[in-house]
Amino acid sequence: MDSIEHLKKLPIFADLSDRQLAEIHNLTTERLYRKGMVIFMEGEPGEGFHFVKSGKVKIVKMTDDGREHIIHILGPGDLFAEVLLFNNRPYPATAIAAEDARVGIIKNTELERLVLNNNRLALQLIKALSQRLLYAQQKIKNLALNDVTARTAETLLRLGKQHGRRTARGIEVDLGLSRQDLASLVGTTRETVTRTLSALKKDRLIDFDGDILILLQPEKLARLIQ
Repeated sequence: MDSIEHLKKLPIFADLSDRQLAEIHNLTTERLYRKGMVIFMEGEPGEGFHFVKSGKVKIVKMTDDGREHIIHILGPGDLFAEVLLFNNRPYPATAIAAEDARVGIIKNTELERLVLNNNRLALQLIKALSQRLLYAQQKIKNLALNDVTARTAETLLRLGKQHGRRTARGIEVDLGLSRQDLASLVGTTRETVTRTLSALKKDRLIDFDGDILILLQPEKLARLIQ
């Protein structure tokens, strides 16, 4: 029953009956990944629909010289590799545990069978895929129309919304991200994002405590995007 209650917390499964959730639970394989472990590699056969049960997962593209370019950072309840449903294609990116993580995996063939027999699940999957498409479109728009400061502000606010916790100091984001990681998320160079972060810190919009990012004035960060 605890496993069913956990599935209910995932938006994609929230409207399903206990019987349907029990069936999904029976089809789910849970795996524990330690920080830094590879969940799957870009180019490997895409066999499974994944969701984060606990911890953090980063989706990356590898450059020719072996560096990581971060595309997404995912937390509990987030889906990944869902774009491969109904597509017999390899994984388009690499997934790595950003911290110790529990990941649920359902084979595509099994989930496709469930979708064909469950309109509600099909609708939730369509919504999830639409959100992923909207995110990609927004990122392209940001790269095309916004300057580095606006893109950096948007990235910091998104990280705060998805992974932050509110404290007396502000919204704290403890992901252990390097400047290169942030540069990848923003879509710029490490040197440029470092200068931009320094300017935002000087303006008292953000601060750092070791690897912890602190959003001091998120409302003013939001104005930079506009």
